[in-house]
Amino acid sequence: MAAIEVTAYAASVRTDVPELVDELRNLLGAQLVAYLAGVKETRAVRQWAEGRNPQPRQEQRLRVAFRVTKLLLERDRPRVVQAWFQGMNPQLDDVSPARFILETDGADPRVIAAAQAFAANG
Repeated sequence: MAAIEVTAYAASVRTDVPELVDELRNLLGAQLVAYLAGVKETRAVRQWAEGRNPQPRQEQRLRVAFRVTKLLLERDRPRVVQAWFQGMNPQLDDVSPARFILETDGADPRVIAAAQAFAANG
């Protein structure tokens, strides 16, 4: 595992939920973060950033999204990272990474592999 990947993983594990959510919200926008977590309202995203805890499955999805975000930001601008989450991805059976994370609760490692491939190949 490359150093960038280890750093992204460590950040996804060590970062407290409020900081993690705040960073995701600033980069991806509250609506996309809400979608990733599986909630309909951005109010929940604000509450998590203020210290309220998401449900365990929601937190797992957010941590995977954060790991992917950290990995992709090493190579690309925030706008590209946001587009990556929303675009159809051939490595994920033409499902967007955001939807893939939501539907698998972030438990399927293919989203990490897809992010690694994109970071490596552009």
